[in-house]
Amino acid sequence: MTPPVPGLESFPTSPSLSFLLEHPTGRRIVWDLGIREDHHNYSPSIAQYLPTTKYNIQVKGSVADILEDHGVNRNSIEAVVWRQVWTQYHWHWDHIGDPSTFPPTTALVVGPGFKDAMLPGAPINTDSPLQESDWEGRELREIRFDGPNIVKIGRFQAFDYFGDGSFYLLDSPGHAVGHLCGLARTTSKPSSFILFGGDVCHYPGIFRPSSHLPIPVSITPNPFDPAASYGFCPGHTWESLQTSRGRTSQDSLYDMTFGHDIPLANKTKVKLQELDCRDDVFVIVAHDSAVRDYVPHFPASLNSWKQKGWAQALKWAFMRDLKTYWSNAESL
Repeated sequence: MTPPVPGLESFPTSPSLSFLLEHPTGRRIVWDLGIREDHHNYSPSIAQYLPTTKYNIQVKGSVADILEDHGVNRNSIEAVVWRQVWTQYHWHWDHIGDPSTFPPTTALVVGPGFKDAMLPGAPINTDSPLQESDWEGRELREIRFDGPNIVKIGRFQAFDYFGDGSFYLLDSPGHAVGHLCGLARTTSKPSSFILFGGDVCHYPGIFRPSSHLPIPVSITPNPFDPAASYGFCPGHTWESLQTSRGRTSQDSLYDMTFGHDIPLANKTKVKLQELDCRDDVFVIVAHDSAVRDYVPHFPASLNSWKQKGWAQALKWAFMRDLKTYWSNAESL
């Protein structure tokens, strides 16, 4: 991400979030599989790469096991959504998990271009970040955005997964070929939605603020002290930070620098910003640590997010990462 912020050189933790989606009829899908628990059993190319990163990888269990621990039989999952295609620039090992922990009746859903770009996997292709066992014996379903069940959601091409407007897969390329976002209806009359952004942006500060969602005069809860009785006023210090980095107060904190096609990824980001400003849409990207820290985890439901004010409370929570910069700036 660029341009850099003084005092913010790294982020201490980065979660990889997964979600269970359940249709009123009982049909179930899993969005993202996170990190494989036994990551030494990834494909050889990934298993050999991970030790070189020095990452402190912490995984409490596979998604399939976590579901079973809370009474959800893995045999009831009709599909797992892998929401992006891998490229030579980024392997997305932190999202593929281990599909073989689900039965053959669980389909693997992927974005457009996956089969051409990624098949065959290891061991047939020894350099592949994926393994044939990931999809062997199960349906490998590649979503297309030029056929039936295609609608427009904002400026996104959208695939109506269940055919009733309850869950859409959004065509959101750029970060990776075939990247998908998801839009799940959480309530109706009035409607509310959660938008699962995946890696469309790695960090909320890449798409916030924007011309559609300027930074507020006062932010509540205070991102530096959520328990405080007073809000946080970005004011002149925010404007100075942005100006010093060649940005306006309505520009996002960062520009993205990592992905398959950055110009295309930026176009997708703008489409996301046009939905992020709506009060009936809760945008959750895959690595948002504030969501991990604030929102109750499974088996809790997210459907009442709007009533509980979670989106409003978390929209500017990423500003907590600027605490060192703010302290230094205000002490001058």
